[in-house]
Amino acid sequence: MLVGMPSPTTPGLVGVDVGTSSTKGVLVGPDGAILRSTTRAHVVDRPQPGHVEMDAQVWWDELVDVVTELTADLAPGAVRGPDVPADLEVAAVGLSGMGPCVLLADEQGTPVRPAILYGVDTRATEQIAELDEALGRATVLDRCGSALSSQAAGPKIAWVRRHEPGAWARARRLFMPASYLAFRLTGAYVLDHHSASQSTPLYDPRDHDWIGEWAALVAPGLELPALRWPGEAAGVTRERLAGVAAGTPVVTGTIDAWSEAVSVDATHVGDLMLMYGTTMFLVATVAEPLRSETMWGTVGAYPGTHSLAGGMATSGAVTSWLKDLTGADYPELLAEAAASGPGARGLLLLPYLAGERTPVQDPDARGVVAGLTLSHTRGDLYRAALEATAFGVRHNVETLRAAGADVSRVVAVGGGTQGDLWTQVVSDVTGLPQVVPTSTIGASYGAAMLAAGLVHEQGHLLDVAAWNPPARFVRPDPAVRGVYDELYGLYRDLYPATRDVVHALARRAAPPAPDRTALEGAPA
Repeated sequence: MLVGMPSPTTPGLVGVDVGTSSTKGVLVGPDGAILRSTTRAHVVDRPQPGHVEMDAQVWWDELVDVVTELTADLAPGAVRGPDVPADLEVAAVGLSGMGPCVLLADEQGTPVRPAILYGVDTRATEQIAELDEALGRATVLDRCGSALSSQAAGPKIAWVRRHEPGAWARARRLFMPASYLAFRLTGAYVLDHHSASQSTPLYDPRDHDWIGEWAALVAPGLELPALRWPGEAAGVTRERLAGVAAGTPVVTGTIDAWSEAVSVDATHVGDLMLMYGTTMFLVATVAEPLRSETMWGTVGAYPGTHSLAGGMATSGAVTSWLKDLTGADYPELLAEAAASGPGARGLLLLPYLAGERTPVQDPDARGVVAGLTLSHTRGDLYRAALEATAFGVRHNVETLRAAGADVSRVVAVGGGTQGDLWTQVVSDVTGLPQVVPTSTIGASYGAAMLAAGLVHEQGHLLDVAAWNPPARFVRPDPAVRGVYDELYGLYRDLYPATRDVVHALARRAAPPAPDRTALEGAPA
């Protein structure tokens, strides 16, 4: 229960999350009950293979739409709906978004080009190699917690500097979705420590500060934002927005996966959050900073916490692709996949349709379907896609454990948890039970929880578990473990066996390389 409010009104919280495929918002009561929720679907731009972008104006327009729908009747003089307390007022706004993204803007905060998205955008391979050579790959890993990869923001900044000198000449500020929305709402130019820790090689997670000499090398002239923790206030709203009054506190916010972890109370040492979304994301909370060549070491959502994380380039994106390709709806495909049974009647799929992030770290990886015959059905393909995601989760979990992470409690979140089959397949393949909480709406709910800290006397010690208790448990079926152990071995063999072939095919699909003009002082 929220306490310490200076007025007798019932405090409400708004949480907004900008994801890869949609913007979601919730209006939450003081006991954690979700009073209202809404979604705005969107698509990202893929101007060429390996490039994934989005116009930041869409983020703002959708935030305005979402907040208006959630709170318009809370404005003075409006007739309130029956689903909210008569005295409810929005006490704080929470934000989160996909990331790490690179949105470069001028001095006024006006974007100079579309935002470059997180690890699904693989354009900066050349800059990764250059920075590895200039700084030392091992040195970057030791100092920053993560090796340079397509997930890192730094090489993408360097890419803009190299390939778009006109945009770079106007760039003065760096935003991500949550920080951009916080800026539009409050005028504050801030970024949370967690997002900064994914801006490799610009941030030192031990010092909790920017690395000045490396920032000068990668992004000379860029004014880096002031740093805050995700639950700290960025500022207050400068003007009324629907039922959110001017002067309402706004949290700094963070990257969606860490907000998701907050939403399901998966922020304790030994917790692993599995986010079933367009991509699959894994966040392990660890006792101390860990280093891994292929995973991402970061600071956590709260001060003093650490994470070792991973992310697959696709999960829900593959099932959505199959749905669109076959013309079937999800209930049909799930029913047919369940009938297909463990092993998908001899099909094995590599889910690398957009390259792969952890632990493969190969932007030129591609999807492979092995064992296909004329007798296979769309249900078999769908089952193989679900199993491929599960094999990828197992590969990531094994890598996390090898790096020293304790994985003792798994909490599932995201749209893919709504049915029983996908989560069951993941538990069967990995041998790990999963907790599915009451609310799996995800990052927008976590953003509202972070906002609650601004008006709660205990700050981030809020009892999140009381807000979102477990709804069900998914336990592995020991009867199918042998089948999946054998198939997992074949899965691990399939990538190295096909890597050279798919790399050659990836080169055939790539556009001609553009002319490159090195800028003075660029990493060589």
